[in-house]
Amino acid sequence: MPLSGEAIRMMNYVDDVSVTLRRVMALSSSLTPEERKRVSDYLRQAEPSVDKVLAVLEQK
Repeated sequence: MPLSGEAIRMMNYVDDVSVTLRRVMALSSSLTPEERKRVSDYLRQAEPSVDKVLAVLEQK
């Protein structure tokens, strides 16, 4: 079954998020341990979380 334009657009958003996360990983080594902790806490508290988005996408 072909994908709708909206589904393709959403997959592109996921690609954008992945690129951003790769940048965060690449730059993390330049941060101090305290800065890494603050960024990780910030990411952990980000809303909506990946788990929440997955739950919505997997609803039947």
